[in-house]
Amino acid sequence: MKQYLDLLQYIMDNGDQKNDRTGVGTKSVFGYQMRFDLQKGFPLLTTKKVFIKGIIHELIWFLKGDSNIKYLVDNDVHIWNDWPFQRYLEENKLEKEFPKYSEQWQGKMKEYIEKIKTDKEFAKKWGELGPVYGVQWRKWKTADGREIDQISQIIETIKNNPDSRRIILSAWNVGDLDKMALPPCHLLVQFNVSKGKLSCQLYQRSADTLLGVPFNIASYALLTMMIAQACELEVGEFVHTLGDTHIYNFHFEQVREQLSREPRELPTMRIDPEVKNLFDFKYADFKLENYNPHPAIKAPIAV
Repeated sequence: MKQYLDLLQYIMDNGDQKNDRTGVGTKSVFGYQMRFDLQKGFPLLTTKKVFIKGIIHELIWFLKGDSNIKYLVDNDVHIWNDWPFQRYLEENKLEKEFPKYSEQWQGKMKEYIEKIKTDKEFAKKWGELGPVYGVQWRKWKTADGREIDQISQIIETIKNNPDSRRIILSAWNVGDLDKMALPPCHLLVQFNVSKGKLSCQLYQRSADTLLGVPFNIASYALLTMMIAQACELEVGEFVHTLGDTHIYNFHFEQVREQLSREPRELPTMRIDPEVKNLFDFKYADFKLENYNPHPAIKAPIAV
């Protein structure tokens, strides 16, 4: 994962200071690409511990076509909580009483999460994110009212027409953007079959390099492995192409800490070989082996 550290250093050395939607501000570069050979190990960051449980559960959640955080919260995965929680505060005119990231905000967040877990009606109303990734992947709505299951189409195309240049997964549904809690950052995926190996290229329009990018790398590498298994293929490369590639101004200290650490050997991800249907995967079907990372680095999320 040295190339990820090279990216951090490149942004610190060459990035422009920019304002952004969150008000935090970033150091940013535009256009960057990394390539990971998935046969050389699972590309999970080793210079800090990455929350693999969250990566697996989020991917299962996407593949379910879900858009409510309850599944994630019930499995103690909290990576999507901030957006619906902030909406809950704003729509109930509580944002001034609970300023973003304050101690009061953190306390109210705990109360909100407990209600998501225990109150189904509350979760249904206030845990909803709108038609985000999973909905677009599995239930893309057309103008004539049909729903398109892009993932199923991809599986069928890989199996029946592996040379196709149209094995595309899109989350950027222009007609739905204003209904989403957060417009998709990782928005376009293309799969490619060559010499019996499945490769994947992701275009990511906006990349939170400290917090989001390590998660995105591992998630799409894992998705590639899962689809390859479902289609009886070997794995090839994961290619990560980034648009606005940034480090938030309040992450600089954490970036310096990470850059001071030496990468370690990549772990191995084992997937239960008995699972042949992409939609049958469960959390217990994945086992990460030989993961020996440096300690986790805490950092706030810019909402």
